Amino acid sequence: MSGQATHSGGHQGTRPTTNGSNSGALPVPQQRASDGSINVGNGGQVTGVMSQPHLNGIVLEYLSKKGYNRTEAMLRMESANQDVDGRPIHTRVEESGGLKYAKAFDLFKNWVEGNLEIYKPDLRRLLWPVFVYSFLDLVSDFYPREAKSFFSNFRDSFANEHQSDLRTFQAVALPEHVTTNELSRIYHSQRYRVTLSQTAFYNLIQFLESKETEGGAVVIGIIQTRLNVVTVDRTGDDQFSLVRLLERARHIEEFPAEDEGIPGHNPGSANIDRNAGTTVLTKLKLGQVTLDSEARQDVLADLEEEDKWNPPAAGQPSLVDTFEQRIKREESEEVPGRTELPPRPPPLARDVAMEVQKVKENRDRFQISGRTGGVGPGVSVTMFTFHNTNDSITCLDFSKDYLLIAAGTDMHYIRVWSIDGSPLPVPPQLDGQESRPSASHRLIGHSGPVYAVSFAPATASSVHQNLTKCKHLLSSSADRSVRLWSLDAWACLVVYRGHDGPVWDVTWAPHGHYFLTGSYDRTARLWSTDRVDYLRLFVGHDRDVDHVCFHPNDTYIFTGSSDKMVRMWLTSNGYPVRMFTGHAGSITALTCSPDGKILASADDSGTIILWDLTAGKLLKRMRGHGKGGIWSLTWSVESTVVVSGGADGTVRVWDVQLANDAGGQGKVIGEGGAGQKIDGTTQVSNVSGAGGKKKTKEVVVTSDQISAFPTKKSSVYKVMFTQQNLVLAGGAYLP
Repeated sequence: MSGQATHSGGHQGTRPTTNGSNSGALPVPQQRASDGSINVGNGGQVTGVMSQPHLNGIVLEYLSKKGYNRTEAMLRMESANQDVDGRPIHTRVEESGGLKYAKAFDLFKNWVEGNLEIYKPDLRRLLWPVFVYSFLDLVSDFYPREAKSFFSNFRDSFANEHQSDLRTFQAVALPEHVTTNELSRIYHSQRYRVTLSQTAFYNLIQFLESKETEGGAVVIGIIQTRLNVVTVDRTGDDQFSLVRLLERARHIEEFPAEDEGIPGHNPGSANIDRNAGTTVLTKLKLGQVTLDSEARQDVLADLEEEDKWNPPAAGQPSLVDTFEQRIKREESEEVPGRTELPPRPPPLARDVAMEVQKVKENRDRFQISGRTGGVGPGVSVTMFTFHNTNDSITCLDFSKDYLLIAAGTDMHYIRVWSIDGSPLPVPPQLDGQESRPSASHRLIGHSGPVYAVSFAPATASSVHQNLTKCKHLLSSSADRSVRLWSLDAWACLVVYRGHDGPVWDVTWAPHGHYFLTGSYDRTARLWSTDRVDYLRLFVGHDRDVDHVCFHPNDTYIFTGSSDKMVRMWLTSNGYPVRMFTGHAGSITALTCSPDGKILASADDSGTIILWDLTAGKLLKRMRGHGKGGIWSLTWSVESTVVVSGGADGTVRVWDVQLANDAGGQGKVIGEGGAGQKIDGTTQVSNVSGAGGKKKTKEVVVTSDQISAFPTKKSSVYKVMFTQQNLVLAGGAYLP
């Protein structure tokens, strides 16, 4: 037959030519070997084992002879990107499926770590969001094995700063987890904001474009779709000046910038519109509210009488002069109007007596000024330690008249002690029998662990003690309720319900009547003692509201959350006026300075941050505590010193006015020691932070630490400055 070729030992096959005749034959393999090679019959042209490229060459030669030009061109294009086994060769990283993210991130990370030292701290801020979004994309695209491998290979780089987030992401394994997991949903639905200098950003883009086929395109895609990168001119921002960059280059940055994170926002502002500019900062009125004219006259009359019966010592101002100086100072500041304040009940004789006592304490206090000759001010601390608690105490508070201390427990009750050990007053019994006097009382009523206790405002007074003493206590619990207790009847007066979860914190307003709560349901609520329903609802945090506090003039409130943010709100209408980001852990303590200008916040990584409320900016970071949480903060009367206490078993004193080194990076020293006072300039090694066995423990301490007072294995739950600048501290001994 014309146009047919026969191979011995093989089977016959024909293929029509372009004109329809059968003029050529394509060799057909007898069998395919396990390695992909071809065995061809030995009766004619080709015998033995043939590789894939060799076979492609034969086929191409045949197609060329027969004039199948289009088919030949397609085969040449496909065979050019195949290996010896016929598998496709990827010329671009993004063609390699789930492995593209690991290759791209490894390329990006190595470039950042090998960059110039002055740009490395800024470029490192990009690694975390690129890591998170790469991981979430792998999970969303259903690459479970590649996602797990990517997470385990690169997670250690972020263990110090994002330990809690890494624990949460570890449970994300399926596409549906990205939308159901709380943290993943927040990242997946919003852009991560990062601020870079223009020079660093241009170098980054230039590098990624030059490595486009090696993974640069993958990183560029993440930056374009998932990040909000704000570039700043180095000459126009002090944070990116050459001096600041060189400072940061000498230290390893472990903290996010104050405008970094989810959601991105203007520093200090609650407005998240990045195009809003500097006008988004709401103007604040931080001055102290003065007394009304009638109450002021009553206070002046009492002070004049006090000066008459107890004249001031030589060189000491009279109480009337002290009061008038304070009034003049308050009137010179911008204070909120009466309409901007929450309504207050009319002043009573108790309020006048408390104001008189505050003036006396303010005049007679131990004054804490700035450093003299490089030496910080001396601060005295009185520590109250509870023994045999079996780790049952969850919270502490001191009464403002310095007579009582209350402890909440995980056994659902509260215990109140007299500080000096004297018997507490006992109410008459219904059966007429007298109760035996005791130095403590139990308050029973909650059905879950008690997480916070707060004494009502009071003052210590030798003249009007019964009038100004503390009469009420608030407590919050896992049973979703807040209780108001009478310290005269030792009984519960009111139960406040409204939160949809455990209530983590409760605190009184500075002038009483109102109180504030924070809860697991991500809200804070404002209450008044004369209503069982809440008055205001503050919503905005992405996770639990763990801590709350008032501004000294009652006009604003502050909330701290597990989402690592601190927010500031107007009390009167619930409007957000500031939002502060920059913490590397959950917020564990909040307090505002007595002058109302600075907020101090602490987190569970052992860092304290001071915020300028007017400018809405971070002032400085202070480090010295070990990890585990700083559980309490307090300010001196002059707002010049902060004292902190926490899980590391130390009480630490900080200088607010002194600028520390390298933006809060500090120096590494050995810290601690049983019963040993440590000054900020002292370096001690080979001792642990809370007594016990000696061992090496490195702690980073910034230069603004004045002194530290270690305890013997007693975690410090509460610290409080008195009106005369003595520090009270309380904790539980945990052997």
